[in-house]
Amino acid sequence: MAKAFKYDNLYNKIISFKNLEYAFSQVTKGDRKYQKDAILFSMLLDKNLVDLWHDLKWGKYQVGEYIRFEVYEPKRRWVSAPRVRDKVVQYATHHIIKHVYANVFISDSFACLEERGTHAAVHSVQRDMRIVEREFLEPWIVSVDVSKFFYSIDREILKKILRKKIKCAKTLWLLDRIIDSSPEGETGIPLGNVTSQDFANIYLNEIDQYVKRHLGIRYYTRYMDDMIAVVEGKDAAQALKAAMCLFLRDRLNLIENPKKSQIFPLAQGVNAYGYKIWTTHRLVRDQSKRAVKRRIKAMNRKLENGEIELHDVKQSVNSWIGHARHSNSYNLTKKIFAPYSYVKIEGDEKFGKR
Repeated sequence: MAKAFKYDNLYNKIISFKNLEYAFSQVTKGDRKYQKDAILFSMLLDKNLVDLWHDLKWGKYQVGEYIRFEVYEPKRRWVSAPRVRDKVVQYATHHIIKHVYANVFISDSFACLEERGTHAAVHSVQRDMRIVEREFLEPWIVSVDVSKFFYSIDREILKKILRKKIKCAKTLWLLDRIIDSSPEGETGIPLGNVTSQDFANIYLNEIDQYVKRHLGIRYYTRYMDDMIAVVEGKDAAQALKAAMCLFLRDRLNLIENPKKSQIFPLAQGVNAYGYKIWTTHRLVRDQSKRAVKRRIKAMNRKLENGEIELHDVKQSVNSWIGHARHSNSYNLTKKIFAPYSYVKIEGDEKFGKR
């Protein structure tokens, strides 16, 4: 068997001044350039980038302290975000290693990949459901979700996986440094890192390859740590779920979420990626409905008190409406925003269209 190709000579591409400049432009896109950390860095941009390049070139680069803050949507959790200097390094790294793994990931993996995303994942699940409804006599869904995924990633296993594809010693040194900078404790990687998205996909690509190549499962979709497969019959579903959970435990040192890892008949519909999905239609999930109702109520109160601008309210609302448009939720959307005259809902023909 031929040895797997490994990438070398990546480091100079990562730390090239042109790549660092590009990374800074991406890190400070849009309103992010007005953040205090970004403004201070940009005031002496050339000097700061040269200093950063020098530290990277001579192996003196150290990851700075993270900014810790709590978020409440879609659930309460702590996020560790790097400073702009470290964000530049991470984006520069991401910009190069994404090409290393472009042809490694399966076509059924959708998280944090160009020209993919949540809505493509939803479409993949619904497409598979429609196909198996015709092909299988008794189609069953297998849903496997990882418990506290980002906080549970085994860093030593992650490093070994990276070494399957990369042999550039300096690049591995930098990746290890970013991984080991995590403030999450002995395990886990920060949610706020750009590279954490890459690492997460690289880590779970192991189970993607196992399910698709080794087990030969045809109808399978993964978005981050949420995996959906469709098989013929309850027994096959039980066997696949058991195999996937065993692989997560034995090979990746992860534990499945017992509440979210289930098997059930296809006719029951699938709760995944922000939607409830059936073969005939899809709706936004109840959790999303409750969240947007709370958010618009709070924003409207701030708007009346002059604490927030109408533009900001509309921007937030339109983001959720954009999400709802990928489902058959026109009447629900009208009902939610009926008390708020400044929110305009486009016609029914704009909802549920692919």
